[in-house]
Amino acid sequence: MTGTTAAGKNLRIDGGRLWQSLMDMAQIGATEKGGVCRLALTDLDKQGRDLFVRWCEEAGCTIAVDNMGNIFAQRPGRNPNAPPVVTGSHLDSQPTGGKYDGAYGVLAGLEVLRTLNDLDIETEAPVEVAVWTNEEGSRFPPAMIASGVFAGAFDIDHGLSRPDPDGNTLGEELERIGYAGDLNCGERELAAYFEAHIEQGPILEDQEKTIGIVSGGQAQRWYEITLTGQEAHAGPTPMPTRRDALLGASRIVEAVNRIGLQHQPGACATVGMLQVHPNSRNVIPGSVFFTVDFRHPDDEILSIMDQHLREASETTATEIGLVLEFEQIWHSPAVVFDEKCVEAVRSGAQSCNYTHMDIVSGAGHDACYVARVAPTGMIFVPCEDGISHNEIEAATSEDLEAGCNVLLHAMLGFAGQP
Repeated sequence: MTGTTAAGKNLRIDGGRLWQSLMDMAQIGATEKGGVCRLALTDLDKQGRDLFVRWCEEAGCTIAVDNMGNIFAQRPGRNPNAPPVVTGSHLDSQPTGGKYDGAYGVLAGLEVLRTLNDLDIETEAPVEVAVWTNEEGSRFPPAMIASGVFAGAFDIDHGLSRPDPDGNTLGEELERIGYAGDLNCGERELAAYFEAHIEQGPILEDQEKTIGIVSGGQAQRWYEITLTGQEAHAGPTPMPTRRDALLGASRIVEAVNRIGLQHQPGACATVGMLQVHPNSRNVIPGSVFFTVDFRHPDDEILSIMDQHLREASETTATEIGLVLEFEQIWHSPAVVFDEKCVEAVRSGAQSCNYTHMDIVSGAGHDACYVARVAPTGMIFVPCEDGISHNEIEAATSEDLEAGCNVLLHAMLGFAGQP
């Protein structure tokens, strides 16, 4: 296995075509600030999926969809019985998402297929692009649910039953938009999986490197917490007798931040959602629901953070007289990517003469689950100021092209040429 191919070290994709594909996809769900809102399994997500499928069919690919809605577009190889070398990512976005998060990895894969067609390169194994359902987890928590089912982290019933805030299940919405496939999720064998992505952090930009060679991903835990006290009139109710759920939530939010700061370097701790009931200006809040996101590269330290959060939550609830409902809804252990895949990415960066560095992913990606069932690697490229999950998310066409060139070389190193 090598990162270079018979076509030579100078093999390159069409950067202008990749950029145009990204801009065309970004029109679906475009927002005023230049980002996208394309929540999983909405009508806009269906439009994005339909456009991707049309482009792949025009490139001569066969399309398969599994029962979690994951799409697989395959370019045939000389050996039809060989498991495919796969790349991909996701097309769903955050409510105020950027145009590159996820879509870049999908459309970089499409550009690899188009380049192979342009150059009439036949691979030994099939080459495939995957679109994973509901990577963001914004509409149907937790994140990466479909790649998780694919990798055996969740069963199919659990995956299809995930509800959105309105009570619609993931399975129902797959049926509604026409992407409930007939293949059993997880029964597809992969020879290797590569995912190209913007970094979503500032490290590559700060270090002035073009390519991040991703060695693995951080461990993560997601929580849902509900505090229930007593609603009461804001005027007549004495301060010492109040059971204020928002007061309790505010103390735990402060504890979340403190726990993150106490476990540097590497820890990230976030409260991203908070819902107050009844949310009236002259009523003491009777209940508060909120979420907590913990991350750290070391599973043991993440476990210590978990224990500190539980202790802070129980202490706060007891002191104020609140009922505490505490649930960890997701745990993703730290991931170490396949050594050969990592070296294929490194070889591709070297072959193309790009500056590069090793890096650990601070965000979760579908690759982190796929790594459980197939050799996996990732390629990062810089994003402006490290900003992502934001409409102003930005990346240069040159960096996106570079990442796709590395992806092409890495995939060809595994797919081979007869």
